[in-house]
Amino acid sequence: MAERVIPLVDERSSVLAAHVPVQPVAASGTLRDTLRRPLRDLRISVTDRCNFRCSYCMPKEVFDKNYPYLPHASLLSFEEITRLARQFVAHGVQKVRLTGGEPLLRKNIEILIGQLAQLRTAQGQPLDITLTTNGSLLARKARALTDAGLQRVTVSLDGLDDAVFRGMNDVDFPVADVLRGIDAARDAGLWPIKVNMVVKRGTNDHEILPMARHFKGTGIVLRFIEYMDVGATNGWRMDEVLPSADVVQRISAQLPLVPLAHTAPGETAQRWAYADGSGEIGVISSVTQAFCGSCNRARLSTEGQLYLCLFASQGHDLRSLLRGNASDADIASAIGHIWQGRTDRYSELRSTLAPDTGDGKRRVEMSYIGG
Repeated sequence: MAERVIPLVDERSSVLAAHVPVQPVAASGTLRDTLRRPLRDLRISVTDRCNFRCSYCMPKEVFDKNYPYLPHASLLSFEEITRLARQFVAHGVQKVRLTGGEPLLRKNIEILIGQLAQLRTAQGQPLDITLTTNGSLLARKARALTDAGLQRVTVSLDGLDDAVFRGMNDVDFPVADVLRGIDAARDAGLWPIKVNMVVKRGTNDHEILPMARHFKGTGIVLRFIEYMDVGATNGWRMDEVLPSADVVQRISAQLPLVPLAHTAPGETAQRWAYADGSGEIGVISSVTQAFCGSCNRARLSTEGQLYLCLFASQGHDLRSLLRGNASDADIASAIGHIWQGRTDRYSELRSTLAPDTGDGKRRVEMSYIGG
C-alpha cells in the first residue's frame, strides 16, 4: 500500500483582494464569465466546523482537537451574508445552497434562512433555498428549518451498513440516526430530498446496490459522487475513484435504468430513471466526465471569500468591502468584475496538469467552502 502523506498547511489565508473596478459592472442579471457561463447558483458556507471526520473531507489526522478553526469574529454575520447574497441575486443568482462544514452547527441558522427567504430574483421570484447536511442534527431541526423558509435538503450518506458508515464518518455516528433525520425532513415538508453518496473504491463501493434498493420507490433521489481531489488533506488517489459509468452499470445489471434529460442548465448530475418507473438516481462525474463548460456556481466561504471553482486555490476577499463601508453598488460591481474574469475549468484540464508535488498552491479544502 502506498504511504499516505497529508500536508499540514493552512491555506485559508491565500486570498486575493476584491477591488471595485474603475468601470462599474452593473447588476443586470445577465453576467457572463470569459467562457460565457452565467452566474445562477451561489453556495454559501456558514461554518468551517463539522462533527464528522470523513476521510475524504476532514480527516481526523488533520482536523483534530487542536485544529485552529476560524474565530467567530472572522465569520460573516447573517446580515453580512444576506447583504452579499442580495448582490449576487442582482447579478442573476436564482438558487442558494447553504453548506459547511456542517451548516446545522451554525447557531440560529434559521434566522439566516428567514432573511434569505425574503430576497427576490430579478423576475420577482423567491430564491430556491436548499441546504446540504450530514443529517446528524436533522431530526431535531427539520421543522424549524421549514418554518424559516428552507425548501429542501440534500443529505450526505455514504452507506447503509452501520460498520461501514461509522468507519467513514470516523466518529462512530450510527446510520440509523441519519435515516431518522431524512424521515423527519420528509415529514416537515422539506421536499424533494436528495441523498449524496461519495463512492470510494475499496471502501464503500459494495454499498452501491443496497443504497439503490433502499431508496428506490421512495421519491428520494440518490446521487453517487465520484471521489474527488479536493483540497490537500484527503489523500486522494485516482485508483480509489470508481467511475460513474461503472456505478450505472452495476445498478442497471440488477435494477434496469434508462437515461433522462437534464432538468436545468448547469445541472451537475446525469440522471437515470428506473425502467419500472419507481424513481431515479443521479451520478456526478467531475473526475471522469467533467462538466466545467456549463458550471454556473460561485462559492462564498464562511469568512467572506468568493471562490470561482470547487478546486480553486485562492478566493477573493469580499469581507473587506463589507467591513470597509463599500456601497451595495460597489460590492455588486466587484462581484461582477471578478466573475467576468473567470476562466476556471480545472476538471476539464485535470489530465493535462502536472502532478501535484506539494510545493505549489494548494486547493482550498472542501470543508471550508462546501461541496
